[in-house]
Amino acid sequence: MYHPFSIGETIRTAWDVIKKNYISLIVYSIISLICYEVISFISNFIMVYDNMYSKIAFILFMMLIQSYLALSFYKLILTLIDREYYEFEFRDIVPSFRMALSCVTIGIAYTFFIGSIIFINFLLRDRPEITNILDKVEIIGVGYLLIRSIFCLCFIVDDDSAPFESLRQSFAITRNNFFKIIALILIVLAFVALLLLIINLIITLFFDMDSESSGYAIKVAGILWFAISFPTVQVMIMATYRKLVYSYKDEDDNVSEAL
Repeated sequence: MYHPFSIGETIRTAWDVIKKNYISLIVYSIISLICYEVISFISNFIMVYDNMYSKIAFILFMMLIQSYLALSFYKLILTLIDREYYEFEFRDIVPSFRMALSCVTIGIAYTFFIGSIIFINFLLRDRPEITNILDKVEIIGVGYLLIRSIFCLCFIVDDDSAPFESLRQSFAITRNNFFKIIALILIVLAFVALLLLIINLIITLFFDMDSESSGYAIKVAGILWFAISFPTVQVMIMATYRKLVYSYKDEDDNVSEAL
């Protein structure tokens, strides 16, 4: 392979995207968050939770909304990465209903999978000698599956892949880079934790935590942490996805050759 996946190059690419497009990313993040909260607030007034079916319908509806917001953010990031090659409009970052439905399908599939594990543990609740071992195996297994399938949404927005096709593609590009992806995840988690620690330290130094203003300071700190960490994590995912695709196809890192 002439174009192996590189952690250093991935971080540099992600930083370059964030540095050039941070305002666009954070504005879209805040708008998405506001839209979700408004839709959730309105839905609570419209929906009547008088039976199980209405509750399930509401959950599916909110999953669909979350899918639209998440996929549109991913499409925005890919568009910002590629925008030097073409001009784009707002409609270019709006996912199709098929994409959102694919995302919901994957969410439901994982819900049933996790639910099945919980049910098995419930059946074996009186066998602690088995559950003690099974719990550890389940944690490792679920973690492994989540890491291998982490890029399925990327294929949905970038390649318009069907649900299980996107999972297959995600497994394909992560096959020989599993431990590098784990290393990247640890780096991102360390960054998020360090950022939270720094913001908490600043609040502690400049604000009296026993005063009435401490509540506002904590809220501002939470918003600041979200404003920095959320776009950074999402861009890192998309940058990693792009690098893995190029590595898998053994092509030069050239947007014109992307999927």
